[in-house]
Amino acid sequence: MEKLIIIGKITGAHGVRGELKVFPLTDDPRRFLKLKECFTCGQDMEKPEAKVCANARMDRGNVLVRFEGIEDRDKAELLRGRFIAVERANAVKLKKDSYFITDLKGLTVIDDTRGDIGKVVDCFQTGPQYTLEIKRSAKKNLLLPFVKVYCYEVSIEEGFIKCRLPEGLYELYD
Repeated sequence: MEKLIIIGKITGAHGVRGELKVFPLTDDPRRFLKLKECFTCGQDMEKPEAKVCANARMDRGNVLVRFEGIEDRDKAELLRGRFIAVERANAVKLKKDSYFITDLKGLTVIDDTRGDIGKVVDCFQTGPQYTLEIKRSAKKNLLLPFVKVYCYEVSIEEGFIKCRLPEGLYELYD
């Protein structure tokens, strides 16, 4: 099976007819409105189960989704805590210099001055920008704003991010 990309987390059931409340983990929550084939899985993509989306709608920052075969609240509750994922071929098309978080994880971060700093273990949104969490050997993880001024080159194919750390950031984590 092609690599999956997580687009949302199921936070619980909504109502009595099998609808699921989904917290979107995508820049465009409206993408759920066109969702047809997808998978539910664990956080690390384990145990993927194919699902067909019967319908979806927006509701106060969340998305409400109903899958075929999930007709009541009890069945919907069994999916609480699972994630919704799509095959890479069905993922949204990215703009230039945009990346899927799953593709950034595992990349080696190379600073112009210090060389290999560590590997990206997570990427999360902090206000208007994203922040990389970099695992360093035998040291505290380092948080680096994922903005062009600091992270000036990304190569998914070659497995690295080249950066210029802001002055004092490295020392802050030592």
